[in-house]
Amino acid sequence: MATVVGKVETNHENMIHDAQMDIYGHRLATCSSDRSVRIFEVDKNQHKLIANLVGHDGPVWQISWMHPMYGNALASCSYDKKVILWKESDRGQWSKFYTHEVHASSVNSIQWAPPDTGLYLACGSSDGTISILQGSGDDKFSFLTIPNAHTTGVNAVSWAPSHPSGTTLDPSTKDYDVISKRFASGGGDNLVKVWKFNDDKSEWEMEAELKGHNNWVRDVAWAPDTGFTTSTIASCCQDGKVFIWQCKDLDKANWDIKRTMHTFDDVVWHLSWSVMGDILAVSGGDNKITLWKESHKGAWICISKQDTTKAN
Repeated sequence: MATVVGKVETNHENMIHDAQMDIYGHRLATCSSDRSVRIFEVDKNQHKLIANLVGHDGPVWQISWMHPMYGNALASCSYDKKVILWKESDRGQWSKFYTHEVHASSVNSIQWAPPDTGLYLACGSSDGTISILQGSGDDKFSFLTIPNAHTTGVNAVSWAPSHPSGTTLDPSTKDYDVISKRFASGGGDNLVKVWKFNDDKSEWEMEAELKGHNNWVRDVAWAPDTGFTTSTIASCCQDGKVFIWQCKDLDKANWDIKRTMHTFDDVVWHLSWSVMGDILAVSGGDNKITLWKESHKGAWICISKQDTTKAN
């Protein structure tokens, strides 16, 4: 059973849409409809506001921490069509250092790629396109765009692990340097799609289209590499269903194994895997957070439930 170990009073003036811990678990970033991003130092039950980042002209939907090997920075996306990159100076001051303005509508989802993949940021928009920023050093970025990625808008993006499932992470083996540049997306067209970078053409191509949802796909989450040969994606839908998609050979893109993990009574908004990739957290319109784990028989079991309206 999971328990609430602390509560952070953010003092946002409107609804909070996202909250993300940094890789060390020492800092918490939050974003809100009040157009701000706030960063807190967190230590057990103690927390301190260290930055209030203002620069968006609309509700801020999502935030994503850059891996510290590339710098102490984070990204935010908003209804104002912008993605803003923020970084911390040596003196502890946070400021805007790059603004990405190429989308024609709200940018709903962003995520940095795993560090071994490179300095990439995927951005999904209501205009149906996905843009992928690539850092080249000295705070400079270029980007590629996937037009018409989802015809009625992109709601979510999630990167694959940098090394394909089943890869032997041994420097003496030939597949040690194999890097997977893939990510999944979900949209208002009821589809989950898998995208792969074609090095020969220098462009992103759709590798697989996963059909099964009957309403808007609200979130997708690619599971971390667990050392097994199977890749796993979780997706959730406006109709309350959570699907588990699995693929044993990414190069063949045979994502034909689908399981309905659970059907909830309300819309499911967000999914998040544990670091080990064996527990899936689910949150939705019922204001509950549930944790799920697969049994040895293949059934998904709820191992914890937390009602956020009653959390202290």
